[in-house]
Amino acid sequence: MQTIGLVGGMSWESSAAYYEALNQGVEERVGGLSSAKTVMTSVDFAEVTALQEQERWDDVAEILAGAARGVEAAGADFLLLCTTTFHRVADQVAGAVDIPLLHLADVVADACKAERLDSVGFLGTTFAMSRSFFTDRVADHGLTVHVPDEKHHEMLNRVIYDELVHGKVLDTSRRAVVELIDELWDAGAGGVILGCTELELLVHQADADIPVFPCTTLHVAAALDRALA
Repeated sequence: MQTIGLVGGMSWESSAAYYEALNQGVEERVGGLSSAKTVMTSVDFAEVTALQEQERWDDVAEILAGAARGVEAAGADFLLLCTTTFHRVADQVAGAVDIPLLHLADVVADACKAERLDSVGFLGTTFAMSRSFFTDRVADHGLTVHVPDEKHHEMLNRVIYDELVHGKVLDTSRRAVVELIDELWDAGAGGVILGCTELELLVHQADADIPVFPCTTLHVAAALDRALA
């Protein structure tokens, strides 16, 4: 089994979800007392979020690259960034280490293509929806990507940052997000990418009428495929 490197802390709820899912996955696939071989470095979410808001991406990249180098030095065979928004600096992080980075956008796009989709919706933070660093990489796989109208971005950001990162899962917010999924469906999306780990706490396949692609679940599955190959 290979050792999976994790750069986490964005948020700690997200990191906990990755750690739990990786270990549950190994238990299911291998059985017995088996658990995942992991190395995790957790950064300060407040610090990197403040730098993001100031558009100080070189500073964000330096922090995450440093964390990645620490994970590599601790023996990781490959690397995951436990975040969607901070994939904005994924290329810089990948360039700072000698181990492969398993890019989330590539994993999710492959899953959408496996379902024979050519058009998907994307839900995430305001930053991830309003900038194209993630959706462009998904589109590079031949997919058309739809995002909600800008008037809905503040609501999604509030649900993520004021509720989900603190472990609050509210039915009213679930209904609001499901309504957005329906709007994306009307716009032509054949499925929807939950482009924020915390959204997986809120919305599940049973809530939607189109295929839901949970980023963390797919990222974890791809990591386990690699680690256990």
